[in-house]
Amino acid sequence: MHRPISTRQAPMACKRGSIYLANFNPSKGTEPGKIRPCIVMQSNLLNEAGHPSTTVLPLTTELIEGAAPLRYRVAARDGLESDSDIMLDQTRTIDNRRITSDMMTILTELEINEVDAYWRIVLGLD
Repeated sequence: MHRPISTRQAPMACKRGSIYLANFNPSKGTEPGKIRPCIVMQSNLLNEAGHPSTTVLPLTTELIEGAAPLRYRVAARDGLESDSDIMLDQTRTIDNRRITSDMMTILTELEINEVDAYWRIVLGLD
């Protein structure tokens, strides 16, 4: 079970590269559902302006080896209790009310740069 650093009482600005719990229910088809960690990919420009939605990538503990650029492994740390894969092919923009925790952990600059490189490939921006 994932434990956030603390429980959020009200919406607050998320930080790009940070991992939070979010409620992805209801899901349809191949969309990931349930309450699960996600990484914020949206610019801090929007995050700090109080934008009502946030672009995220969900994480899974169903690890797949050698699945880059569709997956990126994040080691357990802080409030993220299990090694997890970021699902780079599952970009979602969610209402901020779906974010149910404070920050669980944050990626290093190297990690976010690697995630960005994979995400650009998946989105066809490279």
